[in-house]
Amino acid sequence: MEVINTLGRRKTAVARIYMKKGSGQITINGRDYKEYFPLATTQYVVVQPLQIANAEGQYDIKVNLDGGGISGQAEALSLAISRALVEMFPDVRPALKVKGLLRRDPRMVERKKPGQPKARKRFQFSKR
Repeated sequence: MEVINTLGRRKTAVARIYMKKGSGQITINGRDYKEYFPLATTQYVVVQPLQIANAEGQYDIKVNLDGGGISGQAEALSLAISRALVEMFPDVRPALKVKGLLRRDPRMVERKKPGQPKARKRFQFSKR
């Protein structure tokens, strides 16, 4: 079996993964995913596509994660894993699609505007 290479993004986080047949080890930037994501919720987000496809513990995943925060990185990795699973097994696409794991979340941080302290917040108005 060859190595499958996919990409996932969320906010400013980018996850590039290399997925191949193996023992189920997920390595993120040279560290185990449980060490990289200490919270149980982010760990669940990462392995959710594998659980839905019944492929947990069957594939080794090497990940390069860059940018963003912890939750953005976890969701970017989830999208990349979902795309790799669909590339391998086209029959798992409907199950992943129902859970919303194949949709790239388009929400981004709104830019700061000039003359304001933040994107929408205004400086205090003084009538006199």
